Amino acid sequence: MSDRFSGVVLASASPRRRELLEQIGVRYEIADHTVNEEAHPGEPALALVQRLALEKSLSVFNSNFHQSNTRHQSWPVLGADTIVVCDGHIMGKPLDRADAFRMWQLLSGREHFVYSAVAVCDSHRQDVRMSATTVTFRHLSAQDCERYWASGEPQGKAGAYAIQGLGALFVSAMTGSYTGVVGLPLFETAELLAIFGVRTGLSATAEGALVNE
Repeated sequence: MSDRFSGVVLASASPRRRELLEQIGVRYEIADHTVNEEAHPGEPALALVQRLALEKSLSVFNSNFHQSNTRHQSWPVLGADTIVVCDGHIMGKPLDRADAFRMWQLLSGREHFVYSAVAVCDSHRQDVRMSATTVTFRHLSAQDCERYWASGEPQGKAGAYAIQGLGALFVSAMTGSYTGVVGLPLFETAELLAIFGVRTGLSATAEGALVNE
């Protein structure tokens, strides 16, 4: 089989997204994107998350890494973005302790939304998929917030929490995609990868079974 169908270039340094691709048996190489992740004035949350995912993908596709790397030049590029929204407020990564506490005060005891978009592009086309998940937090005490900040986990996380870590202790209910909240919605990702000819571990297993019959 052509190397074209062997994997993707991941436009992200996120260890969580690497782990999720590994979970579904997708080969990948990593390249950093150069996208400014700030929202445009008045930009709606759904438009923002999809734009950023696609821009990250295109940024790496057009980069020297992709253009000059002959081994992976034909591999499609995958970009992703995740945002947390509560009361219409887009919550990015906390700037500092005070910013994290502000976010937790808003999230405490309430529902919020996590939007995750994944985009894939190659020399022929580009496509985007998105997941929307409703997450409910229990009431957070001042002690909860102090201890969580001291753990170091909230730094660098959208909404100042990580559901795959200690942040799971705050979640009382969730409707939607768990992997989307982590940072890469796997159902939507697998759909896109199939369109672009990239195999998952399941499709590789199925092909092996057919060969052995």
